[in-house]
Amino acid sequence: MVKRSGLGRGLGALIDDADKVKEQISGVAEIEISNIEANPFQPRTTFDQESLEELAISIREIGLIQPITLRKISAEKYQIIAGERRFRAAQIAGLARIPAFIREVDNDSMLEMALVENIQREDLNPIEVGVSYQRLIEECNLTQETLSSRLGKKRSTVANYLRLLKLPAIIQKGLIEKEISMGHARALISIDDQETQVMIFEQIKKYDFTVRKVEEIARNLNEEKKEAGVKSNKVKYPYHYQPIKETLDNFFPSPVKLTADSQGKGKIIISFKSEEDLQKIVKSLEDKK
Repeated sequence: MVKRSGLGRGLGALIDDADKVKEQISGVAEIEISNIEANPFQPRTTFDQESLEELAISIREIGLIQPITLRKISAEKYQIIAGERRFRAAQIAGLARIPAFIREVDNDSMLEMALVENIQREDLNPIEVGVSYQRLIEECNLTQETLSSRLGKKRSTVANYLRLLKLPAIIQKGLIEKEISMGHARALISIDDQETQVMIFEQIKKYDFTVRKVEEIARNLNEEKKEAGVKSNKVKYPYHYQPIKETLDNFFPSPVKLTADSQGKGKIIISFKSEEDLQKIVKSLEDKK
């Protein structure tokens, strides 16, 4: 039996006291798939079925080349530390046994290993990454600054992923399902009002707005908020109605209020302070005939 303290790149730097996570490795063992259970700390919430099927075909043809990593939790039961995707594909492929490394780790180390192993992969969606960062901060008592330093990420990158978790659920779902990109989501984050975020999210899908377009919308909204000196940047009409609003403002001699929802339903209110103002409005309409 070989005793190792090397934890792999990223993980060793993440855990303050590496000695707490010493591993006992007894080589590669063949483990009954029926004796293996999923990792309860697994941060990945979705597995692409088509990708699993493709991996299963490969496993049927050439076997599972890279063993998964397990920990023993009872006489006959094991729990996955790393390699759940390979495990699922092996199940699809119909394997009865699977090669695995057996390691001895406690629950705290299990959580850290699972989170870091998954964060370092490229196939996690942005929400899963954000949730993993949040769990490391909350459950492993790390600050954003410490986490960013030890993962080799910019602090702003860590902060942006964490801020995604504050977006409305419908937008988070859209990000997971790739209806919008990370760039779109980051632009939406800069808008304080959730109702406005959702409205612009629907416009992104409907009108195929680019990230630059959404950044422009967010910037204009924030500038309007600052100029108006108000605490909320909630808009009363979709952004692409702005030229219509400007046309109405230029046409009528009195202030015009335009409201509309994302479906195009709304109303126009023309204000006047006196009968004279009203006559001017009427005259503007008559002159247009």
